[in-house]
Order: sequence, then C-alpha cells, then structure tokens
Amino acid sequence: MKTMRTLLAFASAAALLTACGGGSSSNDVGKEIGVQNPEIHFVHALPGGPNVDFLVNGPLQTNIAYKQVTNFANINTGNTNVSYASTGTTTALASGNFPDVAKGHEYTVLALPALTGGDIGLIDDPFDKGLLSSSARLRAFNATVNAQNLDIYIVAPGTDINTVQPTLPAVGYKNAVPASGQDSIYMNGGNYVAIVTTAGSKTAIYESASFNLANNADWLITTVPISGTLSQLLPGQIHLLVAQGGNTSQPAVEYNNTLTGQ
Repeated sequence: MKTMRTLLAFASAAALLTACGGGSSSNDVGKEIGVQNPEIHFVHALPGGPNVDFLVNGPLQTNIAYKQVTNFANINTGNTNVSYASTGTTTALASGNFPDVAKGHEYTVLALPALTGGDIGLIDDPFDKGLLSSSARLRAFNATVNAQNLDIYIVAPGTDINTVQPTLPAVGYKNAVPASGQDSIYMNGGNYVAIVTTAGSKTAIYESASFNLANNADWLITTVPISGTLSQLLPGQIHLLVAQGGNTSQPAVEYNNTLTGQ
C-alpha cells in the first residue's frame, strides 16, 4: 500500500507540510511513504523490575525506570538484535530479534514480567496512516503473565458492553492486537473509558475513569499486573499503562481500576 501511494505522496508532501490543518507531521509523511529511517523505542512494563539499559546491537538508551517510555531513536535497516540489561551491565535480562527492520516502520520493545525474572515483547508497526488523517492510532499489548486472553473495550462512558464488540479482542500474553506487522486501529478523538474482560466474557475485571483520546494520538495500551501478583483474573489485579508515541521521552500513564479504587 505504501508503494502504491509513494508517487502521489511525493507530489503532495510539500503542500501538506505547509498547509494549515491536517493530521500529518513531516515524520508521518516520511513514514507513510516509506522513506523515514526506522525508529525504535522502549517501554519498561516490568513492575518491580530494576532500572535498565536498552540495547540495540549495543547500548542505546540507559537508566530506564518502570513506566518510562523512551524517545524514538533512528536505527539501521536489516537484522536487528534487541535486549535490556540492569543499568550499568551488559548481561541481558531478556533479548529478541527483528529480522528485517524496514524504513517507515516504528518498532517497540517492552520489558515484561515473567513467572520468574523478565521477558521481552516486540512490535513492528508499519505505520500505514493516511496522509490527511487526524485519527488516533491504538494498539494493545498483554503483559499480564499467567492470565487468559483479554478483551479490551475503548468505548464512550456509559456504554453497555453487552451491546458492542471488543475494540481490541483476544489479546494474549506477549502478543499485540493488531498483531506485530499489522497497522494500528484508528479511532476518532473524544472521551472514552477502557473496560477489560477475559476474552469472550462481558464481566469487567477492569474499568478506567473517563479519559480523552486526542486526535493524532498514538497509543500503546498495555495490561500489566500489580506488583507482586501473578494471577491477573480478578478485579484489581491489573492496571493499564498507556505509552504515548512521539519523539519526547515521557512516562507511560497508569490508569487505576475504578471497580476497586486501586
């Protein structure tokens, strides 16, 4: 799809970058037409874990604390090894590999809890957003080890979820929805709540307070266990971390569960 749009995008890019309005930055245009260098960032989603260094074929970003989301960094195309290690060391706590890093793509690496120690999550986002789109982009990731698959609803406050399908269905541990290699889903900006159930159930185990999803937002919604818990299937045992995309390092926003006040 990117290849088919490249000639048109080159012809219109200059006008888009100087026009008022619209939803695409210069980086977005480069990603959409596949000429922007690949970018990668790291999400520390390991509750109770140590500060870590993020390694991409060697050290890239250092001293990253729980809930921190690093700024995007340019990386080379091709086979790319990633890992994270306790700050000041090079002994990987967990590692992974992107076999074919490509221009125009965004890559996310997550530090995850495991039954013992840490694990790693990998997402390849082809960033296929339309040049004139101002929609928000959403993806979910399940970092709740030992949990069943989860359905996530992003709905208007007061919505009866018995009447709607999950926004992000059947999110399994160490997996993203949409899956790695597929584009994010797109939603209009507005006020929403997040409701989580076990897959196929309509009984909420998590519900957030109302929040605003801005136009052009780029969110990775990650379910994480409360520190010290392994079973995440009861109310109060999971939280949501929202990692907001962009080129500024910022902490993920942690949303507590209104069902329990935790």
